[in-house]
Amino acid sequence: MLNAVLNQIVPRLPLPQGMRFKLDLLKTLVQRDVAARYKGSVLGNAWSLINQLVQLLVYTYVFSIVLQVRLELKGMDRLVTDNTLFFGLWLFAGLIPWIAFTSGFSQATVSVFNQANLVKKVVFPLTLLPLVPILTAFVDSLLGFMLLIVGVGLLTGKVSWALLWMPMIWVPQLLFTAGISYLMAGFAVFVRDIPQTVGIAVNLLFYLTPVMYPLEKIPEPFFSIAWYNPFTAIITLYRDCVLQGSLTHWAELGYLWAIALVMFTLGSSIYRRLSPAFADVL
Repeated sequence: MLNAVLNQIVPRLPLPQGMRFKLDLLKTLVQRDVAARYKGSVLGNAWSLINQLVQLLVYTYVFSIVLQVRLELKGMDRLVTDNTLFFGLWLFAGLIPWIAFTSGFSQATVSVFNQANLVKKVVFPLTLLPLVPILTAFVDSLLGFMLLIVGVGLLTGKVSWALLWMPMIWVPQLLFTAGISYLMAGFAVFVRDIPQTVGIAVNLLFYLTPVMYPLEKIPEPFFSIAWYNPFTAIITLYRDCVLQGSLTHWAELGYLWAIALVMFTLGSSIYRRLSPAFADVL
């Protein structure tokens, strides 16, 4: 699927020769990374989907069955929202972008010093290194996203046209992830404590993001603060489009684009400033 999409899009883009070379190289690196991740295993890339489903089953059991968390979504039938299966789909809609972010971000942080042989090659474009694990994780998440759409269609009997808005969410999601990954990947070359710090920060951020619990459950003093977290917006927008069939959080979408562009600009510029020293340190 990935090869077909990239082979259709990349040759048609009106790009300068240098940029086209980088895009072709990035496509090749992502394809190689996707193929190599589960190379030799019987199930292949299906393991990515299995990992997501296992997490989904555990969280659904804990929060829907044990803790009895209930949803109250506008525009949804009460009988549907009380359904444990629907809670699982609602949870899955939050886990998909979160897993894509954490998997890509964690691997992108160590991408430079894990590829020291490429860093020392004069002609290799170093800006591509953090992008490879980010795009690989995003491709993996698309498998779960397609399964989510099928599940929602079977449960509700319809698939919403609001799904056409998803590229408007995916682009800032990727820009934000790339920006913060550039920032951490650049610093990690010089400060080797960065990957451990990122691991702790990601675990903390998971519980501060409404992945497993409804946003409405957050106490009032902290409710407005929660929206400063970009992934609150991303997860809410995913659930808007997939589950509720309408994009209602327009202000949050605007905020997401703004913070993603700022983070990408900041992270990529700092990464470029630091990159000339990478080969000397490694």
